[in-house]
Amino acid sequence: MKKGFTLIELLVVFSLMGIIMSIAIPAFGASRKSARDGKRKADLEMIRSALEMYRSDIGSYPLSGSLSTPLTGYLSSIPKDPLTSTDYPYSRLTTNTYILCANLETGGQAISCPGSCTCGTGSCNYEICNP
Repeated sequence: MKKGFTLIELLVVFSLMGIIMSIAIPAFGASRKSARDGKRKADLEMIRSALEMYRSDIGSYPLSGSLSTPLTGYLSSIPKDPLTSTDYPYSRLTTNTYILCANLETGGQAISCPGSCTCGTGSCNYEICNP
């Protein structure tokens, strides 16, 4: 009696593994997008909190542009987008209003903030404004 698998048995097993992987891989991609979106939302909330502490101390929000210098004492490091490693767009509209935004991969919700924010080549689909 011979021990081992036949060629047909091996082909069936590999075919089944291929079918299972073709179903599972896209599901993992969607999970990764959702995880990055969750990180973006958490990052924006952390920046928003630092902006509020800054305003409480200084009396107004930082000027538009990079937040790394004004928020140095409020955050150990300014979070960046998890996919592109770029800064989140920030615009100070007045001394008491701002817009902070991100482009979510799975789609965002419409938040009515005054003004508009652009993320790279397009408009952002998730915005946070001052409370």
